[in-house]
Amino acid sequence: MFEFPVLVGDIGGTNARFGLIETKGAKPRILSHEATADHPDPSHAIRASLARDGERAPPPRSAILAIAGRVDGPEIQLTNAHWKIAGERIAADFGLSTAVVVNDYVPVAAGAADIAPNDLTPIGPCPPVPGGARVVLGPGTGFGAAALVPYAAHLAIVSTEAGHTDFGPTDAFEESVWHALERVEGRVTVEAVLSGPGLSRLHAAVAHVRTGRPHEKIDPAAVTEAGLNASDPHAAETLKLFGRLLGRVCGDLALTFLATSGIYIGGGIAPRIVKVLAESGFRTAFERKAPFAEMMRKIPTSVITVHDPAFQGLAALANEGRRFVYHGQVWRKDG
Repeated sequence: MFEFPVLVGDIGGTNARFGLIETKGAKPRILSHEATADHPDPSHAIRASLARDGERAPPPRSAILAIAGRVDGPEIQLTNAHWKIAGERIAADFGLSTAVVVNDYVPVAAGAADIAPNDLTPIGPCPPVPGGARVVLGPGTGFGAAALVPYAAHLAIVSTEAGHTDFGPTDAFEESVWHALERVEGRVTVEAVLSGPGLSRLHAAVAHVRTGRPHEKIDPAAVTEAGLNASDPHAAETLKLFGRLLGRVCGDLALTFLATSGIYIGGGIAPRIVKVLAESGFRTAFERKAPFAEMMRKIPTSVITVHDPAFQGLAALANEGRRFVYHGQVWRKDG
């Protein structure tokens, strides 16, 4: 399916990471991380990334790019950045025989098929259960999620827009926080709460509830740092609430896809707050799904701790393309 070398890219709302798989079966070699704001379009960023590599390898002959957006047309607008991406245009710019564009959680799901135990930190005591569906998800700049579902001899990857589903409170404290939460286009969605910007919104709302006064939003990294070092009690409470809410959403997605082989949490936030997740009531919220609580107790939940997990999945898609079934934008020179 892919002619080597294969250019691989993980393009998010803030950063684009590029790499090169030089021969079939090889692991991707990282080229560079490029800030999306520093480049007018993806081809400009790819040229900059390849230029940083000098003449270490021949130019790419095909590409597979994972993007933070819905892949539903010949040109895709990133959800949280100004870039528009078209596989055909990128192929023309670099003389490629094949260009594939997929949702950014498609390769994370592909990578979960054979992820090593030492690349995971379990949350809870549940051992892995082989043979069932899995869900990968992650709060970062936004909230992404995809399922990996066995389908005959293949693994079907189902990308979702779970981050844009509505999200509500379940107890009196959460209800008071919800009243104080900043809305996004009039809604409180999963992504509006479980993301970097969502962490800022959640902290402002918790501080508002506890002090009785509106509170300015602060940077999500500052919320995390203050919560972890206990310098801000509102930030510490926010991280615990974030963990419980994440557990609830993980449980909802486990039920949606009957993900008996596990939930894998990536994104930029979860690996930094593993201890909080373990102590925040994450698993209690995950398992509280009557009448299926007993089934939920058997489903493992883990945080993906390997750096750039999408690159492992992009390599799997490039090297073992026929193993996976997935939706994407595909352009080939031969039509």
